[in-house]
Amino acid sequence: MEEYIEKLKKIIEQLYGAIALGAGLAFVLIVLYHHSSLDRVYIGPFFTVLHVISGVVWIGLLYYFNLVQIPTMPKIPAELKPGIGKYIAPEALFWFRWSAAATVATGLIVFMTGTAMSNLTIYTGMLLGLIMAYNVWFIIWPNQKLALGIEPADDATKAKAARIAMLTSRTNFVLSIPMLYCMVTARLVG
Repeated sequence: MEEYIEKLKKIIEQLYGAIALGAGLAFVLIVLYHHSSLDRVYIGPFFTVLHVISGVVWIGLLYYFNLVQIPTMPKIPAELKPGIGKYIAPEALFWFRWSAAATVATGLIVFMTGTAMSNLTIYTGMLLGLIMAYNVWFIIWPNQKLALGIEPADDATKAKAARIAMLTSRTNFVLSIPMLYCMVTARLVG
């Protein structure tokens, strides 16, 4: 038993191992609970779960940036800021971008399988989500690459890019509240 626990610890301590383990457990539940009918009826709910997980990562990072990182950066001593810009921010932005893409992709699958409710509320939520994803990929990320020095830029350009990225992120923060309202209530009101 101890050997099994040690193997489990080694899997869980690795990020991708933990992700794979969680996905594997979800797959086991799908097979156990729905083995007799793994068809379209269960594809929609499966992608709904993936949509929710990717959405939690995306919106969670959006909230992290807006509630923690942006307000805290002015308080961080100048000598420590490069560590954030070089290590933390690029990694957070990687997950931010790709969770946005995964949320849109799985949301479209959910919508196409008919799992999502077809009413004005879901369409409004989808539109807000698409605007937010556009902002992530085509405004925030290009400006963050300049601000963080991933792409070369002078100090004035970096400062301008950082401000644009921050304001666009804050716009997404604002849009996330009505978007989440629409997505949640669409299931309640049918």
